[in-house]
Amino acid sequence: MTNVADHYDKLIDEGNDPFRDPAPLKEYMDKWDGTQFIDLLNLSPDKSVLEIGIGTGRLACRVASRCKSLTGIDISPKTIAREKENLSSFDNISYICADFLTHNFTEKYDIIYSALTFMHIFQKELAIRKAVNLLNSNGRFAISIDKNRSDCIEFGDRRLKVYPDDPDKIKECFKSAGIVLDTIVETEFAYLIYGDKTTTKF
Repeated sequence: MTNVADHYDKLIDEGNDPFRDPAPLKEYMDKWDGTQFIDLLNLSPDKSVLEIGIGTGRLACRVASRCKSLTGIDISPKTIAREKENLSSFDNISYICADFLTHNFTEKYDIIYSALTFMHIFQKELAIRKAVNLLNSNGRFAISIDKNRSDCIEFGDRRLKVYPDDPDKIKECFKSAGIVLDTIVETEFAYLIYGDKTTTKF
């Protein structure tokens, strides 16, 4: 099995960059998230935002223009390097190349979101609790999870272990972490789950 960072590094080497996809392929990817996912984040020019698994900037390019600041974290060095290139026209984005679960953050955020990244996380409840602890009071957390329940992604000669997301279990993780569920949207290929932080301390 290929590890996650190596897989996404190799995708960059192979010229696979969703930010630069042709329009039809971008429209296809939007079936997992896209405009609907972004609109329900409740972005505004005074909000600070964190994207978990920012990739090459496919969603970030649409978020950055609608918030005060955007921080993107990703585990793949080559993906982060490409994202900086793709999003060079923005001056309100900062980049972290690290594992979300082990990185020591020094800031808190008004909105945290993640699209199609939690399939790479085995400790889902731990990740959600960490996200909640990084939210400011009344902060918003949202994830897009794939409906595909396969535990392996095959890409050419590579096989990547993943941990399929169960929407009911994710909703329970939200609740136990102190997130009040707000909106759940089912798309053709994904579930979009949104919630807001309560005043409960963890």
